[in-house]
Order: sequence, then structure tokens, then C-alpha cells
Amino acid sequence: MWEAIEPVGRDAGTGGYRRFAWTSQDHDLREWFAAECAARGLDLAEDRMGNQWAWWGDPDAAARIGDKGVVTGSHLDSVPAGGAFDGPLGVVSALAAVDALRERGFQPRRPIGVVNFVDEEGARFGVACAGSRVITGVLAPERARGLTDAAGTTMAEALRAAGRDPEAIGPDDEALGRIGAFVELHVEQGRGLVDLGQPVAVGTDIWPHGRWRLDLPGEANHAGTTRLGDRRDAMLACAETVLAARAAADRHGCLATIGKVQVQPGGVNAIPSHVTAWLDARGADEAAVRRAVADVAAHVESGGGEVAEESWTPTTRFDATLATRLRATLAEGGQADGGQPDGIPMLGTGAGHDAGILANAGIPTAMLFVRNPTGISHSPAEWAEENDCLAGVAALTAVLADLAGED
Repeated sequence: MWEAIEPVGRDAGTGGYRRFAWTSQDHDLREWFAAECAARGLDLAEDRMGNQWAWWGDPDAAARIGDKGVVTGSHLDSVPAGGAFDGPLGVVSALAAVDALRERGFQPRRPIGVVNFVDEEGARFGVACAGSRVITGVLAPERARGLTDAAGTTMAEALRAAGRDPEAIGPDDEALGRIGAFVELHVEQGRGLVDLGQPVAVGTDIWPHGRWRLDLPGEANHAGTTRLGDRRDAMLACAETVLAARAAADRHGCLATIGKVQVQPGGVNAIPSHVTAWLDARGADEAAVRRAVADVAAHVESGGGEVAEESWTPTTRFDATLATRLRATLAEGGQADGGQPDGIPMLGTGAGHDAGILANAGIPTAMLFVRNPTGISHSPAEWAEENDCLAGVAALTAVLADLAGED
């Protein structure tokens, strides 16, 4: 499975991936997912945002008797020049776990689902977890349709180009009503497991995080004839804002990043008349993040700029009962030192995930993290060793077997 998707969207020079929502690369990955599910006899369905759900068993029949399904999976899209594991590891591992259960003759009492969420990274349209946000009602469909990419293409236009009806997107209570529990496996995006010397951990929470659009005004002029003192250079305002964001994060003990900018008119010999920048802010303390963003906003507005919040997700705590059950299951399977639940690491994360959106929608949710020896993510240097990936599959297999039960 890994070899089949390895070339899709990969830059041969950098080794990084560009797999944006509703592009040809996204189409190829969705087709791959559909084919893998068909090969396993799983019933594939799409919700009102195009997220793909593959079922082993009948989730509607189970829901009618109060025995909702157990779902796992992740996403296949990437950030610009992203790594191979962020997202796809969870999808591939989910399919591998289904294979492992079937190889041992397991027959689930509750249906098991595998999901591929669309547009988790938000790399194209600027809002992370758009696929899960729309179906849970967190992202209004009219706002989603109006989001634009760097080329000015709206999400509605991108959906239409992909052969979809943009007016059909929206909340989907029917799809969500099939989920009794959701467990997302993901490569760790830090060094927690490296430092602990463990291959797998159970997630505890996702830090509060958000994205803000910063519009910084200036005045276009000739780069070769305009004196420095006469310039209103929007790029200088952007540079000052980057430094202000770093200082605010340091002051309030959180994280802030400006990693995407758009410059107008964009000529080498033209003074920028306008810069749009995006601020990403997150941290363990919600109030601290808000204070840092307020400081950045005050800086931007003092120069005549504007700040607009594009997304905000508060602290997300995963289901404690479910996490405890996962730890016990992994301990019984020999995943913990000495076979004790306390040997299973528990980790929080500053990275957002679809699991967090579902958890905030009231669905019992948990996460498993697989060790990343580089500690680097959103980069071609992101990595996971084969043995650790297999340990993740074994852990996910054990968890699914426990949660689904056996007939």
C-alpha cells in the first residue's frame, strides 16, 4: 500500500509532497482509497463534504439497535512540501489493521469503518480540517464555498471542477450518527516518543489553536526611483509583524508562526502595495494563546492593517474512559514495559487533527501516536521506522478488536 501512494504528488527534487484538496493528486489518492476498500469488500460511502467512509458491516443497522460503529483512519492530503507520513500513515495502518483482523478470522460485533477525511491540512483554502468541520457544522457551507486558494479559485469552483455540486456540501448528522467511537492513528509530530524510548503512545489532548488572516496595507511604487523615506512598503510591515508575533509568543509562553504570505503586485522591481499573511497560533494554555494573538492584532491595527479570525479550536480533551481502555488494551498486548498500563506513554499534541473536531462534536474519540525518530513534521524529513509502523498497526488492531467486540 505504501509503495502505491509513494509517488503521488511527490517532488523528485525535494522529496516533499504537494497533495492539495480537490486537485488531480487528491483525485488519484481518493481513487486509490476506493480501490483498496473495494478489494477488501468494504462498502464505500461519501458524506456531504466528500469524506470517504468504508464499512465492514452495516453501520445503519447497528445504529438502529444502539450499537454504533468503531471508526479509524485519517487523511491523505498534505501541506506544501510535506512529509510522507502525516495522514497517510493513519489510513494505511487502518487498512492493514482490517487485514490483520481478517487474517485471524475475527468477526466484528460492531461495524468497523475506515475514513479518509478530505482537506485536513487546509493547505489550499486556509482552513484546517475543512472536511470534518463542514460535516460537524463548525464550518458553515456558505463560508467554505467562498474560501479561496492562492490563485483566487474558490472552493466552490474547485468542487465544481472536480465534478461535484458545491451547493450539496453541509452538516451531515447521518454520517456522524454511525460513529460510536473514533480512533485516529498518526505519526507523532515531535520528539516525545523519541525521548521516552517508546514506539506508540495514547493521546490525551490537542492544544487550542487557530489561524488568523492579516491584511497589511502599503503603496505601490517604483523600486528604483522612490526614496526610502517616501515609501509605504507593505513588506516592511509584514516583516515587523513576523517579529512581533515571535515576541508575543515568547512573552506569553505559546507558539506563533507566520508561514504563508501573498504579496501584491508581486513584481521584483515594485514596492509591495499589500501583503496578506496568515498567523498560526497555539499552545497548552488557551488564555495565553489569545493574549499573544491580541498583541499581534494590536500591532497590525496600529499600522492600519486588519485582522480576521479564520478558524479557532479550543482545547480538545480526548475521551478519558476511552483512553484508559486503550492503555489497558495495549498493555495486555505487550505494548507496555512490564505489561502495565502505566507503561503506555500519554502525550498531548500541538497539532490539529480531525479527531479533535469529532471529539468537540461529542463523539468518543482517542488517538494513537507512532514514534517519529527525526521529531520533524510538515517536512520531507518526517519519518517513521518500519518496525514502529508495524507496532502502530498491532496497537490499532488490538484496539479495534476490543472496541468492536467479536461475534
